[in-house]
Amino acid sequence: MNDTEKATGATGDMKVAGPTEPLNDTVAASRRTVRRRRGRALALAGVIVLAAGAAAVAAVGFGGGSTGTPAATDLPPATAQVTRQTMLDTEEIPGDLGYGATITLAGRIAGVITKVPLPGDVIRRGRPIYRVDNRPVVLMYGAVAAYRTLGPYATGTDVRQLETNLKALGYGGFTVDRTYTAATATAVRRWQKDLGLPQTGQVEQGRVLFAPGPIRVDAVTAGVNQSTGGGQEVVRYTGTGRQVTVRLEVAKQRLARRGVRVRIEMPDGTKVAGRVKRVYTVIEQQTTPDDQAETMLEAIVSLNNPRAARGIEAAVVNVVFTAAERENVLTVPVAALVALAEGGYGVEVVQGSTTHYVKVETGLFANGRVEVTGDGLTDGMTVGMPR
Repeated sequence: MNDTEKATGATGDMKVAGPTEPLNDTVAASRRTVRRRRGRALALAGVIVLAAGAAAVAAVGFGGGSTGTPAATDLPPATAQVTRQTMLDTEEIPGDLGYGATITLAGRIAGVITKVPLPGDVIRRGRPIYRVDNRPVVLMYGAVAAYRTLGPYATGTDVRQLETNLKALGYGGFTVDRTYTAATATAVRRWQKDLGLPQTGQVEQGRVLFAPGPIRVDAVTAGVNQSTGGGQEVVRYTGTGRQVTVRLEVAKQRLARRGVRVRIEMPDGTKVAGRVKRVYTVIEQQTTPDDQAETMLEAIVSLNNPRAARGIEAAVVNVVFTAAERENVLTVPVAALVALAEGGYGVEVVQGSTTHYVKVETGLFANGRVEVTGDGLTDGMTVGMPR
């Protein structure tokens, strides 16, 4: 076998050196060259990774910095303006325009109803509300309900109410105080004579309805010829003042506080100023046994100009509540705020082709904008809107 045959073997194939066979000089040199090149490539890749890491750290520090930090290399994808304006935290809630809650007038005088009012009638002090056995049940003004018969030697706030009304109706001759005297009884008899009532000198329970002011008949629930006297409902009434009733969730208590000014939008688009008169809690019962009762707030709103509701018996209106107001403050869109690494918020101020971050203190949030203050921040600056 010649030398060539020894190298290739009998079949003529190239023989690969085994693990125990020594490499010739050419092969060894070639492998050393490949290892050196691979090492240089890995070292270069490591440098690139380290550089990228350093850039990432710089960006985090940059994002958490304040005025004077190095300029960013990339401009934000969108921008907005810093504006100076008055901010209002407002919310619009529907309400019911009407005469307020209805109150029941129960029949306390035994007999047969001979005359009733009409729904919508307005009754004032000294005027009959309805008649029993053709004798009137009369309206007088006062905060304490007529809960007893008033006669000589009676004392109390209800006596003072009765005497105040008698004097307002022209029946004097007594001192208005808490004591029902003989002089009071004399004035009562004159009043009874003018109304066609028995002149007893005392006022039986049920003959007078005390209400805070004039009343408006909302509904008549008992008819003529019907017997009364056992406390049956005869009339439902309201006050005569126009008001708006608004139901709010308890979480919105910040909106409805006594004395807060509101804006009311009437059905025809007219805007009327108003004020919250009172706020109280109500329990709203659910319609099914499985549901739980819900606690709500009910706000009563008065109209500054009641004539604006003239001709409207009832309607749904929109009430705009203003919970907070900030005048002449700097604002930016809420989306412009950036969370800083060291805590708090900042904005990215854009100046030409560079940007820098300014740390800000936030104030009122409303309508997609936020009140901000920060060193060097002025009206008209451009701020970035992060992705």
